[in-house]
Amino acid sequence: MYIKDLYAISPQKTHDGSFENGDWLILNEYIYKAIEPSYQDIIPNAQLRRMGKAVRMGIGVSLPLLERNAKPDGIIFGTANGGLEDCIKFLNQIVEYNEGTLTPTNFVQSTPNALAGQVALLSENMGYNMTHVNGSLAFESALLDASLFFDEHKEEEKSILLGAVEEISDYNYNIDRLGERFKQELISNNELLNSKTNGSYCGEGSTQFYISNNPENSLAKFTAFKQSSYLSQNEIGGFVSDFLKEQNLTISDIDCLLLGKNGDVSTDSWYQEVEQLFGEKPKVYFKKSVGEYRTVSAFASYLAVQILNGKAQHLIENGASAQPHTILIYNHFDAIRHSLILIQK
Repeated sequence: MYIKDLYAISPQKTHDGSFENGDWLILNEYIYKAIEPSYQDIIPNAQLRRMGKAVRMGIGVSLPLLERNAKPDGIIFGTANGGLEDCIKFLNQIVEYNEGTLTPTNFVQSTPNALAGQVALLSENMGYNMTHVNGSLAFESALLDASLFFDEHKEEEKSILLGAVEEISDYNYNIDRLGERFKQELISNNELLNSKTNGSYCGEGSTQFYISNNPENSLAKFTAFKQSSYLSQNEIGGFVSDFLKEQNLTISDIDCLLLGKNGDVSTDSWYQEVEQLFGEKPKVYFKKSVGEYRTVSAFASYLAVQILNGKAQHLIENGASAQPHTILIYNHFDAIRHSLILIQK
């Protein structure tokens, strides 16, 4: 699957390209909120006022990509929670109004597929439309769906708008924080990986790719991906090695690693297993830039494409002796669900 174009809204300045050119923000907050651009030139004001944050961020990424490219044959998104803030508002209204006259806007935007539907309506796209709500493997499920779509249309050129979106709501943040998923103390993100306590910091954002089965003028390609659940720490090395063997690759073929290390002392040891496997390979720890959320692997993929095209080189640890051509992303959520994504130039 060849990546023709991409765009992201994140807690870093990705919306204007500053992040990729070296502008790395030091974040000293419990919540890494997305830096949103001005939507006035993208979304009509009447519609913007009615949009929840997840839909707003998603549309703010989708429409610029659709303006720059031909109408895609499908729209596939992944999200763990969708517009959870609007969902809670709607549920509260059911109680408040005793199931009477409810605000339809909150209901419409409460469903996880609200973004995919809004993008299809705004772009008049009647092609394949799917949203995967598979928790922390939602983006990987969207990748699998896109791959199956292209397998069904091998004889013709097809394109897909592929992406993920996640927002921070007070409700799910407080639940996760009480569950010790996020840190109680405050440290800046440039010190995050040196932390010796449980939890990380919450992030959010929207990342999307315009992909095609035509390699012409592509920026990179999703070569392969794999997911698994409930692996023990001792099984991680085999999980990675088997994946490389399936792709006829060896450890020496990987030019750079993108790892989801997040400063949680209870689960970062899984990443250390992979680091030991690859030795002194150049590495990028992407979560210290944007925080922890369930579809952050989409942002990692965005970052991998930028690195493969000579940008965001300031994020590479250990340095790189040559321009990377093959990047492996390893991410897990709570050391339960694990994913590998291979992206090549």
